Amino acid sequence: MRPTTLDGFFGQQHLLAPGKPLRGAIESGQLHSMIFWGPPGSGKTTLARLISRVSGAHFLSLSAVLAGVKEIRDAVVTARTVRDLEQRPTLLFIDEVHRFNKAQQDAFLPHVEDGTLTFIGATTENPSFALNNALLSRARVYLLHALETEDIARVLSRALEEPVQGLGERGLRLSEEAAHLLAGSADGDARRALNLLELAARMTAGEEITPATVAEVIAGSVRRFDKGGDIFYDQISALHKSVRGSDPNAALYWLARMIDGGCDPLYVARRIVRMASEDIGNADPRALDLALNAREAQERLGSPEGELALAQAVVYLACAAKSNAVYLAWNAALADARSFGSLDVPVHLRNAPTKLLKELGHGRAYRYAHDEPEGYAAGESYLPDALSGRRYYRPVDRGLEIRIREKLERLEALDKAAGRD
Repeated sequence: MRPTTLDGFFGQQHLLAPGKPLRGAIESGQLHSMIFWGPPGSGKTTLARLISRVSGAHFLSLSAVLAGVKEIRDAVVTARTVRDLEQRPTLLFIDEVHRFNKAQQDAFLPHVEDGTLTFIGATTENPSFALNNALLSRARVYLLHALETEDIARVLSRALEEPVQGLGERGLRLSEEAAHLLAGSADGDARRALNLLELAARMTAGEEITPATVAEVIAGSVRRFDKGGDIFYDQISALHKSVRGSDPNAALYWLARMIDGGCDPLYVARRIVRMASEDIGNADPRALDLALNAREAQERLGSPEGELALAQAVVYLACAAKSNAVYLAWNAALADARSFGSLDVPVHLRNAPTKLLKELGHGRAYRYAHDEPEGYAAGESYLPDALSGRRYYRPVDRGLEIRIREKLERLEALDKAAGRD
């Protein structure tokens, strides 16, 4: 069911609408090496085949899962033969190109450079991380999006009407409700939509594929979710940023997307605990308690009962007062600990459990805070001399940290009165 013309290619109008640079390059036959980055079923392979067809180039296809350096060398030999005998270029399409190691990627670079091959790679992973710089510098990256529901509906309609490759010879119809169900369950993946349509057609005895048949076919299907891939990290990033941005509705949506997609709820629970410290901190210390309780509920109850506790924690964190003061303070203190080396503990803060250590002055000038006015040893110093005066923790003017800031300002005033700045 792959289209044979650009007008028959549904979706990706940001690349292929009339007047767009990629469409112009394809129609004019000005081939260049490129990388198609997008989710499964977005048309990466189909578009590569179309480019070859429209430009008249010889099409070679390799899968990075199965191919090695030998297959690449064989492709180069074929490309040279086609160039010499048929006087036309060769387009080498490599699916799952991110699975090639550095040596495999380097193997065809010289032949791309000298024009023997025009290279098109397809990947679901971020090319910036998955491909080496030498390859990226020789190819332009095009981002493909998951297909819209309307595009999927057009793919299904063509499959029903096509008399040869499609189901047109059977005269099957798809009701509007059934088409909506099928297009929605495909989750932007045209290949998945066609597979589901084929299953529904096999289960249909009459002329109409009913909503009941479609519901049976799509039962148990899950949304797109690639554990450990770009979509996975994009979604957890969206959840974290929604909480940080105090949007409980968006936070709930991204939590639901991850759980619905099959993400381990305990992984999400760990990230929620992190959010409680990183973005709420001491502005509302109850957030950490609630996050830990939600994690424990998920661990003890499992799914789906425990997921409601995660949702409760996410909503509370999104609505809570925000402070990253502890997060910033910790990073600053950690940076000093690493950059200043092993600074000595000031003598007055050292323990003196033996006579020798007492004779060496350990703890001699230490002031016991509980014996001081207001329970505070004004003017005392607790940092190494090299870090004297360092301030890591700066409470924000939100939530409980308002009170914390007021107290620290009061203690600072006592220090200045005691002669320590």
